[in-house]
Amino acid sequence: MNICIVGTGYVGLVTAACLAEMGNNIVCVDSNPTIVDGLQRGVVHIFEPGLEPLVKRNIAESRLAFSVDLKESMENALFIFNCVGTPPLDDGSCDLAQVREVARQIGAVITEYKIIVNKSTVPVGTADEVHRIIREQTEQRGMRLEFDVVSNPEFLKEGDAVNDFMKPDRIIVGTDNVRTAKLLETLYAPFARSRDKMIVMDVRSAEMTKYAANCMLATKISFINEIANICERVGANVGAVRRGIGADHRIGHHFIYPGMGYGGSCFPKDVQALITTARSSDYEPELIAAVDAVNRRQKQILGRKVIDYFAKLGGVADRVLGLWGLAFKANTDDMREASSLEIIRELTAAGMAVKAFDPVSGSRAKGLFSANPLVHICENQYEALEGADALAVATDWNQFRNPDFSRMRNLLKIPVIFDGRNLYDPEFTVSLGFDYFSIGRAGVVSSLKKSA
Repeated sequence: MNICIVGTGYVGLVTAACLAEMGNNIVCVDSNPTIVDGLQRGVVHIFEPGLEPLVKRNIAESRLAFSVDLKESMENALFIFNCVGTPPLDDGSCDLAQVREVARQIGAVITEYKIIVNKSTVPVGTADEVHRIIREQTEQRGMRLEFDVVSNPEFLKEGDAVNDFMKPDRIIVGTDNVRTAKLLETLYAPFARSRDKMIVMDVRSAEMTKYAANCMLATKISFINEIANICERVGANVGAVRRGIGADHRIGHHFIYPGMGYGGSCFPKDVQALITTARSSDYEPELIAAVDAVNRRQKQILGRKVIDYFAKLGGVADRVLGLWGLAFKANTDDMREASSLEIIRELTAAGMAVKAFDPVSGSRAKGLFSANPLVHICENQYEALEGADALAVATDWNQFRNPDFSRMRNLLKIPVIFDGRNLYDPEFTVSLGFDYFSIGRAGVVSSLKKSA
């Protein structure tokens, strides 16, 4: 099939590369000529495991092309996937400016039947709005054309997006047109060979399904973090509690890892958007609002532990924190809503310098923190410990899981670890001479530690 995809972010580029991999002819459109020029040369501007070779292979085999010209790109396409960004506004609602602009541009040039697929995460009712915009544009041109607007939300995890697209749990399609549903079923057939994965429903239910899914996952994260905070206060171990409740198949082990809260481009935005949608419909979403409140508080947990520890040593001012991890999770360079940002903000405001390392997002972080003289981005993880008074772990990259503890202890002025991802065993870490503080487990002070 011939397909036009608008937007080259995480969703658009992954969608384009994976559909091309199955033999479709894809033209991916972006308004930024610099990005398009780079992609035409095989330069992928986002970090996503497995994506770059997929893009390069399909460019080489002439199934994937890039353009800034929407009119030309959609001319031979049956499907037009709208994958542009929908960032949050200050009030928590979803910014649909790019979605609306794409709809206007489509309406200004469309000449025959097309299926417009809303892939971006958008509020309930957006497909109706997109349909209205396109209809208004065509009528202004004196034309009455048949077209369909479909909801087909993405369910891609950053860091595993290619695998999620190629092997989806489900494919949600929102449409009331049987013919359109069949065409999408044909398009997605290569991704559902083992079983029927397509679930067809009305458009508004499909739009709501995406928000409900992300808010459910966010709820599990905030729940286990709430339990972790209680565990610390009553002398329980959240790791043991997690195993105990996860053994119940109704609960499961997924998404009940205690830590520093959720971040990234999806959960924070989507939780806020659903709260705003509910309130605009005269309903107070108390549970979802609590999920958001717990997450905001959780992002401050590790910074508070650092401040409390150094309070007895004269405070954090003029001290240095080594920070491992900047991305909101491993296997991505995305720092949006990352817990590391809250740690850096709070501690540098109190006068503590931060030497940070991340294996992927370091270059992005250098630009982000260029105006903060107390932040230094390091080239390797042990450089971040040189001259540091403590180590904090904010991202669960694999290379942080089994580090050289002897080297760490020699580099740190004070052998203390604040583990925001519960990567290390408390008893083992303390036996090596570290003071150790984690999430949902009692902090432990070593009798072997060096003096401050």
